[in-house]
Amino acid sequence: MNNLRAIAPQKLFVSQAIITHSASMCLMQAAIRHAEQLGIKINVAVVDSTGTLVGFLRVPGSFSVSSEMACRKARSAAGLGFDAETAESILELENARVREAMLLHPDFTLVRGGLPVYVQGELIGAVGVSGGTEAQDDACVKAALAAVLNLQGTNENE
Repeated sequence: MNNLRAIAPQKLFVSQAIITHSASMCLMQAAIRHAEQLGIKINVAVVDSTGTLVGFLRVPGSFSVSSEMACRKARSAAGLGFDAETAESILELENARVREAMLLHPDFTLVRGGLPVYVQGELIGAVGVSGGTEAQDDACVKAALAAVLNLQGTNENE
């Protein structure tokens, strides 16, 4: 405990931007709007930068297995800070045991449809979509991110 007293208070704590409930709702609504245009029924999950669920919507009639997959895609994007395509490229350079270990982790997936959300270069969360094809899920999550970034007046994730 004496060591803690020697550290300046500003060194003990960090401030961090977090995703708001408003941003979470915007992400989910935009993803569902895009899914409706594609004629698919999806599940959408939004997590904060720690992977904790902030918001979730399930379109009636969507695949029940897609509920957990949407969450997994979001947690994976938040945990890594990048998308599944980038993760796959990185893992291709690793030993097989590293890839196998990552694939066994419950918060990791190489399935497309999850993206991190950055604001002013800081990771604040991630969104995951599941229910359509991999390409459809990816399109829905990109539409969701674009909607939030357009509201913010920036395009930081591209």
